[in-house]
Amino acid sequence: MPSGIVALLDDVAIIARAAAASMDDIGVAAGKAGTKAAGVVVDDAAVTPNYVTGFTPDRELPIIWKITRGSLINKLLILLPGALLLSYFLPQAIIPILMMGGCYLSYEGAEKVLEKLGAEKHGETLEDDIDDVVEFEKQRVSGAIRTDLILSAEIMAITLSEVADESLITRAGVLAVVGIGITLVVYGAVALIVKMDDVGLHLARKPSAIVQSIGRGLVNAMPKLLTALAFIGTIAMLWVGGGIVLHGLEQVGVTLPAHFAHDMQHSVEVVTGPLGGILGWATYAGLSAIFGLVLGAVIVFLLHKVLRIGAH
Repeated sequence: MPSGIVALLDDVAIIARAAAASMDDIGVAAGKAGTKAAGVVVDDAAVTPNYVTGFTPDRELPIIWKITRGSLINKLLILLPGALLLSYFLPQAIIPILMMGGCYLSYEGAEKVLEKLGAEKHGETLEDDIDDVVEFEKQRVSGAIRTDLILSAEIMAITLSEVADESLITRAGVLAVVGIGITLVVYGAVALIVKMDDVGLHLARKPSAIVQSIGRGLVNAMPKLLTALAFIGTIAMLWVGGGIVLHGLEQVGVTLPAHFAHDMQHSVEVVTGPLGGILGWATYAGLSAIFGLVLGAVIVFLLHKVLRIGAH
């Protein structure tokens, strides 16, 4: 009997060591994949506050929570199993699906740019008089979750490409860890951004003159920050959307647009020396945004002027 117990404990120890090793593999792979996806994370954090601005303070955190919950559903219940199934049964479908998402982001970004330039608006905006606040909130949350789905798909695709050679369990674990971690980081940051003015008002009531000054500074900076984030969010849609389509075209054999962007990036890197890494990246991102704007404008024209979808 004692020898049987010892054998059982040995088996348990072996299983525990294997599980620990697997968790270590997942942790290491998740760290690498999360780093590669950092660029999309910045875009996600910049885009989201645009969907929250303009509401009363008591609705800001509930709206962020609704978007956060939708983002987790996107990543864990839709994209994670979908990515695993596609990678196993139909890996060649991943690129076209991502390109469709890139087209959607380009369309969204281009529509915002065209509206700012005086084009006809499609749907309610925060500048309009809102007749049904509850319905408008639902529309904003729904729009944020749709945009998050595209950005999350890019994050999960980048993550999957980093662990393509791992076991199915490791791939699933890494996708889950990266998905949850990035969601909490992004929407935690968004919550801090949109509540900055409330924090400023609280500090402005403190007896310390220095603390009051900091509080007033936060309050005064908030409108400028939100305006800047709205601008960055629009650029991010174009940058990420255009970049996804450029990369997808390259993967399916249409290499000229992506090669041109990469050549320009390389030329800037060579000319600018120590700043080459940053300026080269900015060049490629800018060209991706221009490509996304042109592509998105074409889609806007086709949908609203040719097919008359969403036209008044």
